[in-house]
Amino acid sequence: MFNYKLTIQYKGTNYSGWQIQENADTVQHRIKSACETILRYDVNLIGSGRTDAGVHALGQVANFKCENEIDIPSFQHSLNSILPFDISVSSVELVHENFHSRFDAKRRSYLYFISTKKSPFYKDYSYYYRSRTELNIGDLNLLSKEFIGKHDFTSFAKANSETENKVCTVFDIGWRNVKGIVLFKIEADRFLHGMVRAIVGTILTAAENSFDENYIINIFEKHNRSEAGRTVPSEGLFLYKVRY
Repeated sequence: MFNYKLTIQYKGTNYSGWQIQENADTVQHRIKSACETILRYDVNLIGSGRTDAGVHALGQVANFKCENEIDIPSFQHSLNSILPFDISVSSVELVHENFHSRFDAKRRSYLYFISTKKSPFYKDYSYYYRSRTELNIGDLNLLSKEFIGKHDFTSFAKANSETENKVCTVFDIGWRNVKGIVLFKIEADRFLHGMVRAIVGTILTAAENSFDENYIINIFEKHNRSEAGRTVPSEGLFLYKVRY
């Protein structure tokens, strides 16, 4: 069997997330259908993880297996010709037969963009943050340190999440200001449903109310989503990279 790894970029605005769902347009469905149109047989396309409706990706990873070897340049060209312009397969690689895009992933990282000035060009790709008070990057980074390490993230996952194991390890987290865009980055071994947007919303809530690190510590201890801050909008979130 030949196993092919796809690296994918997409604008999530017009899709109900990555994963195939009934009566919904999803990124996984679009790519799977395009692969099947070219190869003329069913494809089991496995993604590295879900992204929610409206969330974008710079480095989503997926894989599928087939019995026949593929001409990679021709296949990639055909895929991108069929796919809509808001989905792009940036690379196709032949990988080991046992490679699994989800289970073999060691780290995943996300970016979240916040625009502090109104611009029509940022609308679909950032959270327009309306506040008279400028965000203090130093304060945001100080609050964020409490998320580093291995924690139970029940308080930062959607309340109806079906995932029983809520323990995740965060390796890196931080904020910076790049020419009027506030950029948040987080890297962890895994993420729960809604986790990144809940973390960003909680840190913003703490900063807006001048809460210290004890606010974050207390939320972890409560194991209750209602104790944490708001969920920020999906349009600012990007799946940045998956490491293997």
